[in-house]
Amino acid sequence: MDKSNVSPLEGKREYCGAFGVYSFLGEDVSYDAYRGIVALQHRGQDSAGIATYNGKKIELTRELGLVSDIFTPKKMQEHEGALAAIGHTRYPTIGAGGKEDAQPFYIEGVRGGMALAHNGNIANYGRIRAQLEKEGVTLGSTCDADLILGVFAREYKACKDFFEAAKKTMEVLDGSYSVVLISGEGDLVVFRDPHAIRPLCIGRNKEKIIFASESVALDINGCPLVGDVKPGEVYVVNKEGVKSKVVLAKEKKHCMFEFVYFSRPDSVIEGKLVHYARMEMGRRLAKSAPVEADIVVAVPDTARSAAVGYSQESKIPIEEGLIKNRYIGRTFIMPSQKKRQDAVRLKLNAVRKLLEGKRVVLIDDSIVRGTTSGPIVKLVREAGAKEVHMRITCPPVISPCFYGVDLPTYVELIAANKSVEEIRKMIGADSLAYLGVEDLVASIGLGKDNMCLGCITDKYPTAFGNEIAQKMKKEGRKDGVRIWEEKA
Repeated sequence: MDKSNVSPLEGKREYCGAFGVYSFLGEDVSYDAYRGIVALQHRGQDSAGIATYNGKKIELTRELGLVSDIFTPKKMQEHEGALAAIGHTRYPTIGAGGKEDAQPFYIEGVRGGMALAHNGNIANYGRIRAQLEKEGVTLGSTCDADLILGVFAREYKACKDFFEAAKKTMEVLDGSYSVVLISGEGDLVVFRDPHAIRPLCIGRNKEKIIFASESVALDINGCPLVGDVKPGEVYVVNKEGVKSKVVLAKEKKHCMFEFVYFSRPDSVIEGKLVHYARMEMGRRLAKSAPVEADIVVAVPDTARSAAVGYSQESKIPIEEGLIKNRYIGRTFIMPSQKKRQDAVRLKLNAVRKLLEGKRVVLIDDSIVRGTTSGPIVKLVREAGAKEVHMRITCPPVISPCFYGVDLPTYVELIAANKSVEEIRKMIGADSLAYLGVEDLVASIGLGKDNMCLGCITDKYPTAFGNEIAQKMKKEGRKDGVRIWEEKA
């Protein structure tokens, strides 16, 4: 993968957004899919796709770019009359991100054809790909969704049962995956990995059933949230109705980064409103890391809710001291430190009239590489701030992620190599404090045993994840390939 393709704000990449819908009334759901992935656009802006079943065959469109640019009114006409549909927005965690890696993927020769999309990351990708190639299966991309489809199709051919095929697929794969699939015979199949690492919620009314990475994709379609797909649970929706079965459940390990950064604040995950969780993070930060200051300022946008919580608890007024330019894309290629610093000025403007002469508490969601926190602090100082106190709602990120968050290697993670005081000096803040792990867990409210905290504890929920971590510590970074992509 091209390591230069780094998000200008701290190198955190959204992973993907997945969406699936089935009409009980036989009415067109193509625009439900369109609206759904528009609502999930924040989870990935590299590519997008929709696959629809119109009663005869699967129609597939997948391209590089934003949803609104790809799915013009003319293009949507090709998908009208859909009885079932899946959609996807992508920011790559495996694969170079070209059109060949855009989702959904399609395969012929089984159940009238199958199209599949997913959110997550397959940790044992390299090993499974090598196995498939030995069996004569040729993948057309380096995307792990292509791999999942290859495994699932193989298993379905052998057993002709969706539930059993999903179970066999889960037994093969190590990692995170929330999968949506449609067949050329009108089936919608949905399943979630045995640890339920990646989110996948359910909406349902008399007209349709929807599955999506976030509840906002249900809201936009006027479909009420009814729950979440359980760990290792499979849904099969077709003319026979809605059937579900837990085929391979393990301990739930939901990604904590969804609450810290990735999800929209208006999303409900596992019954928890993300906005409330982030506000509580801010409140707990104010208690654990108080400071005398004049104003609280959020680094937009994901830290806004936390800044409100910090302000409410500390009684320090909140101000919009940093304004984000919403017309600068999140996927600018920033191959150098200087360009990443320049990106801060492209994306953020400091409001001098609010900051000048003030002691500022600057709230951000996380520090990964540490390459842009310094420029942001500098931006606030140049606008006249007298003091800048950085407060971070995520504990120090000390380990990579193998489950869908494109966090870098140990070498690149600043908190894995420097103390808090060293980081403070490097970014130029007057003080720096992170939220503690226990406070983060309490803020989210799912319980420590039910979350994946690998990137902040160096302890992973799957065996292969822990194996890769140890290998990474020994071998470090390899240019052009992630360790888990290796076939040997």
